[in-house]
Amino acid sequence: MMAFGLLLSCVLLTSGFSAEISVFVQTGDSVQLDIQTQQLPDFDLLSWSNDNSENIVKYLHNSKEVKLHSSYKDRVDFNNKNFSLTLKNMQKTDSRLYTARTSGESDKNIVTYRVSVIDAVEAPVLTVNSNSSSPDPCNFTCIGSNITINFIYNGSSCSPEEVTSDHYTLRLSCIGVSIMCNYSNPVSWKIDTKKVNKICTVNKGKLEAAPAFLPWVIVICLIALASAVIGFCIYKRKKGTQKNEQTIYAEVDVSVILLFFINHRLSFIF
Repeated sequence: MMAFGLLLSCVLLTSGFSAEISVFVQTGDSVQLDIQTQQLPDFDLLSWSNDNSENIVKYLHNSKEVKLHSSYKDRVDFNNKNFSLTLKNMQKTDSRLYTARTSGESDKNIVTYRVSVIDAVEAPVLTVNSNSSSPDPCNFTCIGSNITINFIYNGSSCSPEEVTSDHYTLRLSCIGVSIMCNYSNPVSWKIDTKKVNKICTVNKGKLEAAPAFLPWVIVICLIALASAVIGFCIYKRKKGTQKNEQTIYAEVDVSVILLFFINHRLSFIF
């Protein structure tokens, strides 16, 4: 696997002092520890060592000779141009301090790394407690290892919730109709997502109610129109308007056509 990118803090270098740089690496990966070469003084010997006082690498400047510690011989690469150290196949037991030092007219610590080797996160689990017979919103539970977030979805929006423990972060958020449970650490992340409109009663109710609205509006409008036409015909008869036989037949035809149209529309809608 390729080396995971270094997560570096701001480095303050002064004479005889170096700040620690925190680095996280996934178990089994490699990590490269660098030196700011412009900060190097003249030296006879450059070494990389750990906090167990083991000299992982010794580099003799004049002879260009590189000496590796026996327990690291097959696990390290040393660059004699920029003096960086690459540690391979990192395990949790390799979590410790690593320091570069020079020796010459005086000894000097150049840089110190605090390397933390951690496992990739396991996939989180997002569950929903939804009662199909209840109008209450859905209750979601987001679980990542030993971290848990409980969350109620109100059917429209939500505010992200986040819990951090040690180097692990659990975050529950929503975008549109999707609920997302994201579990991460400095070297990896995994996510579980669910569509709430396929689960939550509150959303199903809204989706079922919407289509029924339009047909009822059409029915009401048709009934109102029929009532207005029939009322107009009755009004004309009461006023004693002279009508010839053709006109009477025309009115009957209009009423028959209108009733046929209403019945046809009702059968289509239902």
